[in-house]
Amino acid sequence: MPKPLSLPFDPIARADERWQQRWGPVPSMAAITSIMRAHQILLGQVDAVVKPYGLTFARYEALVLLTFSKEGELPMSKIGERLMVHPTSVTNTVDRLVTSGLVAKRPNPNDGRGTLASITEKGREVVESATRDLMAIDFGLGAYDAEACGEIFEILRPLRVAAGDFAEDRPAEREREPARD
Repeated sequence: MPKPLSLPFDPIARADERWQQRWGPVPSMAAITSIMRAHQILLGQVDAVVKPYGLTFARYEALVLLTFSKEGELPMSKIGERLMVHPTSVTNTVDRLVTSGLVAKRPNPNDGRGTLASITEKGREVVESATRDLMAIDFGLGAYDAEACGEIFEILRPLRVAAGDFAEDRPAEREREPARD
């Protein structure tokens, strides 16, 4: 994919200047525009890396989640909860992974209405290779060092808490809570 020509100025900074002239300063406008552009850039980079494996980043995330589980399988509802996506999206993602031979589905013996998704051996091989390739490009964040990546994570955390992604962690509780699948 050819790289687009660079502009001789920052279009987001220019839009921010124009915004201020028209409506006054609203730093959140420049911030959201920057975040949305960063999302486009990062998704394009990671999708380019996982595409040769027949994956999108969403499918890659589902495979990784399955590798994190003790048995390599999780209920579909748990996948949606952990990936923070709608059940329809989970079904679509897992069905595409099943078609690719990377995941298998079966009825959940502990829940008569539920379905378990389990990673196949081929899925394990693909996720290992894709992970190696994504790590080689620092998941698209090579312009930042480890400290800056940590700062990005921390600066976005309050937004995620406010959106209800999770309750604010309390260190004492985190230390006592066992890892669960």
